[in-house]
Amino acid sequence: MFEDRPDRDAEVVLVGRSNVGKSTIMRELTGHDVSVGGKPGVTRQPNHFDWASESFMFTDLPGFGFMSGVEEDRREQIKTDVIRYVEENAERILAGVVVLDGKSAVDIIDRHRERGNVPHDVEMFAFLEDVGVDPIVAVNKTDKIDDLDERLDEICDRLGLYPPWQQWSDTVAPICAKRGDIDALEECLRDRFHDHNRDDLLKFVS
Repeated sequence: MFEDRPDRDAEVVLVGRSNVGKSTIMRELTGHDVSVGGKPGVTRQPNHFDWASESFMFTDLPGFGFMSGVEEDRREQIKTDVIRYVEENAERILAGVVVLDGKSAVDIIDRHRERGNVPHDVEMFAFLEDVGVDPIVAVNKTDKIDDLDERLDEICDRLGLYPPWQQWSDTVAPICAKRGDIDALEECLRDRFHDHNRDDLLKFVS
């Protein structure tokens, strides 16, 4: 179970499969270097960034789903811990950012559905809505996608958002964290902060 959550009353959490680029996004958001690994499952505990004088932090939650070299029961435990963390802190979470690998997300979702499973990404998106956390979908690694509009439409379709994706621009954020291009995500976060009457936090996503 995740312990030692800093005592902050507002938070943005990043959730998603292993190796989708959450730690790289965190580095872009915070300006702080974090352990970024080419190997899935590097982040096993939440990474909290609570350096600000405001009662606010960004939290990078461990990746779930397949991780090479990690036992299945351990993977399930991580996912359970992530869900419990979000549930317990839902009132403090201003936005839950579901990070997807734009290149592979649709294939992974479809593969799980064919096996009769609810894909983790779809489950997490719905779960955030269920606990009252406004989800943002950060579609990362857009530099590897040929027809971006088509791919974003497909992702919206899989998440139950009616395409075209442009009408969800306050929810779906195409980014390329590796190249430092997270403008669309920051814009979505600005909307969430404003909706929560936390304009004092806008400087963190300007």
